[in-house]
Amino acid sequence: MANIQEYKCPCCGGAIEFNTSVQKMKCPFCDTEFEMEALKNFDDALRNEGVDDMKWETNAGGEWGEDVKGLNSYVCKSCGGEIVADAVTGATSCPYCGNPVVMMGQFSGSLKPDYVIPFKYDKKAAKAALLSHYNGKPLLPDVFKDENHLDEIKGVYVPFWLFDADADANIRYKCTRVRTWSDSKYNYTETSYFGAVRSGDIGFAHVPVDGSSRMPDDLMESIEPFDFSGAVDFQTAYLAGYLADKYDVDDKESIDRANNRIRQSTADAFASTVKGYATVMPEVTNITLKNSAVKYALYPVWVLTTTWAGKQYLFAMNGQTGKFVGDLPVDKTKYWIRFGIAGVIAAAAVFGLQFFLHML
Repeated sequence: MANIQEYKCPCCGGAIEFNTSVQKMKCPFCDTEFEMEALKNFDDALRNEGVDDMKWETNAGGEWGEDVKGLNSYVCKSCGGEIVADAVTGATSCPYCGNPVVMMGQFSGSLKPDYVIPFKYDKKAAKAALLSHYNGKPLLPDVFKDENHLDEIKGVYVPFWLFDADADANIRYKCTRVRTWSDSKYNYTETSYFGAVRSGDIGFAHVPVDGSSRMPDDLMESIEPFDFSGAVDFQTAYLAGYLADKYDVDDKESIDRANNRIRQSTADAFASTVKGYATVMPEVTNITLKNSAVKYALYPVWVLTTTWAGKQYLFAMNGQTGKFVGDLPVDKTKYWIRFGIAGVIAAAAVFGLQFFLHML
């Protein structure tokens, strides 16, 4: 059985958890609040704690062991119930008494994150954001709000790798300017071609790459940016009351994605300085990265799933900024009515113009 940590209120014995409103640990039973600084001692042992790699030579329970491969077992200190979680779960709640627990071994030694951004928005805010997300969507089926139901809503600390790098760039662009004029007989177009060169360096700090295979990368990138100024040194107490995952995609596996993001951001930044042209196309692009560094952090994400017409829809909200994203169903009848009417109006306008020109 692996080691877990529960945070108990010394006043009433209830389970305390991180509260987004006061940004402190708070007991939901007696409302006692606790400064995060006072709970740092719980993490002191994590820095030097190693992973227990003791291997026992035994065939006992062999069949059961095959069934639960990749699962860890924990004992709840409050009720004695068994908590079974997969290999990357770092924080959850007891299925019997509901007390929040943190799996300390998932964040010990080299697994300990450098930073955590605490949740600023609670579950109530995430539900409200989902309802707000429905508004202003003219192609959303009318019955969707009434017939779909919220399958799950969970606050998850998602593991992210944060990459720092400097980029040296030398980019040559092919640019055009277009001039048009007319006389009594002809319309003229003159296209002039130019070469533009941009070179220099740009620095990047804390470029995030999702370290969890469970979370779709495009969904996690859609809720960016996170404001790193809100990051604090990691403490397990921030995880109490939420779910948390240990990374299962390591920093080496994330390098290519980080490099691509940094290179694309560099190219976009340099291209934005080439102005005054009708078109700008890069011809030669040389971008060299150097001075790299990587840190490990946990970022707050609300994940919501709903079901409608037999299909599941996934949504995500940035737990720090409140940015909300997610796909919604489209009413095909509304779609064809809307774009069919637009097509009819456009066709009528063209026909009317042709008739007018014919009458001249």
